[in-house]
Amino acid sequence: MNGLIRADRQPWYKEPWPWLLMLGPFVVVIAGLATAWLAVKSDDGLVTADYYKKGLNMNQTLLSSEQAGKHGLSAGIRTRSDGLSVRLQAQDKSFVPPTRIIVTISHPTRAGLDQSFILQQVGDVYRNDVLHLPVAGHWLVLLEDDKKTWRLMGNIILPAQGETRIGLAQSQQANDSIE
Repeated sequence: MNGLIRADRQPWYKEPWPWLLMLGPFVVVIAGLATAWLAVKSDDGLVTADYYKKGLNMNQTLLSSEQAGKHGLSAGIRTRSDGLSVRLQAQDKSFVPPTRIIVTISHPTRAGLDQSFILQQVGDVYRNDVLHLPVAGHWLVLLEDDKKTWRLMGNIILPAQGETRIGLAQSQQANDSIE
């Protein structure tokens, strides 16, 4: 029995093994606190602060989209190094094109990169030569008139080559390719 008991035994807190075993749970607690801090302090960009108000405006948004469909509106969007141009077309002969349109380019997940600007009519094209297009990638494009009576929405991948079509012609092209 003499061989089993050591007389030079140290207290537990002076041994390395308990500290090594406690290190794992301690690291996990610190990582959990850091994650909780990041969740509280960072903005995810996907949730809007006025979600209720935007929900109430959904009917108006749907009516605006339906109005564009009734007029048979479509748009050709062309990107240039110095800006953007939009060619608006309508199948309805009674449609009067506005003198300017509002363009909103938004990223699906990064709200901080969204841009909104006004394009003036120059001949049969709307353009603005003093804007900076967003970085490359997938973007949502929203076109509407000043009074927000109609709206067109579509997708664009930047940098785009040629003309990107949104609106009625876009859905007709999709139907033609299915047939």
